[in-house]
Amino acid sequence: MLQTSNYSLVLALQFVLLLYDLFVNAFSELLRLAPVVQLVLFIIQDIAILFNVIIIFLMFFNTFVFQAGLVSLLFRKFKGTIILTAIYLSLSIPLHVWVLNLRWKSSKQFIWTDGLQTLFVFQRLAAVLYCYFYKRTAIRLGDPRFYQDSLWLREEFTQVRS
Repeated sequence: MLQTSNYSLVLALQFVLLLYDLFVNAFSELLRLAPVVQLVLFIIQDIAILFNVIIIFLMFFNTFVFQAGLVSLLFRKFKGTIILTAIYLSLSIPLHVWVLNLRWKSSKQFIWTDGLQTLFVFQRLAAVLYCYFYKRTAIRLGDPRFYQDSLWLREEFTQVRS
C-alpha cells in the first residue's frame, strides 16, 4: 500500500518531471543556436516522459484494485491518460528528430517547413492535454478507494464477473 509520505514523494517527482517537460517545450526554441544543448534537453525530455509512464504503471500495480485482479477497471478509468501519453511521446520524438536534423548544420537559420510546423502544433496541443490528464491521474491515484477493500470495489468486481 502506498503510504502518505511515499505518495507525496512520488507526486513531487511526477510534478518535477512535468515541470521539466513544460520548461523544454517553452524554451527549447531559444537554444537553437546550440544544437548539442537542444539535443541533450530533448533526450532528457523523452526519458522524463518514459519515467512518468513507468511511475504511473508502478502506482497502478501498487493499488488494491490491481492486486484484486481488476486491471481492466484501472485501465478503463485511466485509458485516456495512457493513450494520450503514448500519442504525446510518439509526436515528441519525431518532432525532436526533425528539428535537430534541420538545424544541426545550419543553426543560425530559422527553418520552418510546413510539415514541421504542423507537427509542432499537434505536439504542443498534445503536451497541454498530456499535462492536464497526467496531473489529474496522478492526483486521482491518491484516492484511498484504490488502496483498500470497499463497497465500491466489490460492486465493480460483481459487475466484471457477470
